[in-house]
Amino acid sequence: MSVELNHTIVCATDREKSAEFLAGILGLAVGPVTGPFRPIQLANGVTLDYLRVERVTSQHYAFLVGDTDFDAALARIQAAGITYWADPFHRRAGEVNDLDGGRGVYFEDPDGHNLELLTRA
Repeated sequence: MSVELNHTIVCATDREKSAEFLAGILGLAVGPVTGPFRPIQLANGVTLDYLRVERVTSQHYAFLVGDTDFDAALARIQAAGITYWADPFHRRAGEVNDLDGGRGVYFEDPDGHNLELLTRA
């Protein structure tokens, strides 16, 4: 049996703001509203479907990117003055980790979701 993740719902108090935030960091486009969702299509076919809710429970979303895309995303994070960390517990501010022979950073979206960019998994 072949199993693939097709989409996941990302809860946000402002779906437009949150979708635009992540799409901007990743250099992606936000798709048109589909029902209650505002989607971002990822390269592997998975869609992040942003849904407006009253209260958000923080989740973790990790994005595997190439070195060039990592550099571009980190530059956008830095240019926007967004705090980033080398670790998931947010103890090493302004640092990039070198786990598994790659690079990685963590940062938060407007609702406090713990987002991660990594170049090796």
